[in-house]
Amino acid sequence: MLFKDIRDYQILFLGLFLVLGIATRDWTLRPELIGVAIATCLCTQWLLSLVKTKMMRWQDQEQVISLSLRSALITSLGLSLLLRSDHWTTMALAAASAIASKFLLQVNHKHFFNPANFGMITALVLTPDAWVSPGQWGEEWWYGLLFVGAGGMILQRIGRWDTTAAFLSTYSLLEAIRNLCLGWTWDVYWHRLMSGSLLLFALFMVTDPRSIPNSQFGRVVWSACIAILTFILRNYFFISTAVFWALFALAPLTILLDVLWSAPRFAWLGKQGDNSLIST
Repeated sequence: MLFKDIRDYQILFLGLFLVLGIATRDWTLRPELIGVAIATCLCTQWLLSLVKTKMMRWQDQEQVISLSLRSALITSLGLSLLLRSDHWTTMALAAASAIASKFLLQVNHKHFFNPANFGMITALVLTPDAWVSPGQWGEEWWYGLLFVGAGGMILQRIGRWDTTAAFLSTYSLLEAIRNLCLGWTWDVYWHRLMSGSLLLFALFMVTDPRSIPNSQFGRVVWSACIAILTFILRNYFFISTAVFWALFALAPLTILLDVLWSAPRFAWLGKQGDNSLIST
């Protein structure tokens, strides 16, 4: 049933954000690259899911695979929103590596890299024509309200507000301290925080319940660490895409935090169990 799965809302909102960005922000997006991202993610997910279900001899293979395609579509929309490239092969590489990371980089049947983030970093490192534009949303307040409203609805359902709150509060506190030390006016502070891309990251990427720590305390520690590293990379190494590099670098920390503070693993359909592919 449509919208029985919370991922249906994610697909709806991310799709609307993509249309909104193209219509109101004059993004120079090439429709064929969006098509490549979606097709590659879905095909890679279908192929690897088919291999995994056959290897594990699961019943109801078609149902399991069809349910997992939602996550692949979410990943493709995330890549379309954030990643830019000049060639379709670059987008295909990002999409394929994003989905493959879920199957190949696992500990105890749990992937610890955010797929879209992994695909973005792969493209940035391995190709010369990939880039990310953190300022593409500008600083209009109504974008922020839209993102918070849509993201808040999803986070309320999946119960991961703690992750967003820890990240934003830690990062905003560090920026406030720096602003005070440098004697800058507060409009500079708000300028650095009122970024649509930062809110999208905090609400839709760093909160991926399948790749972040299972326990609430672990999630708070993990997201605070990402905020600290983001602050350092942005202000001392002048990396405009610091949030994405910080998430990638600290993703493996999830493994340690799950060992230190164990908790039930999240499942999209509200059931805990070993059928992890459905929630991949």
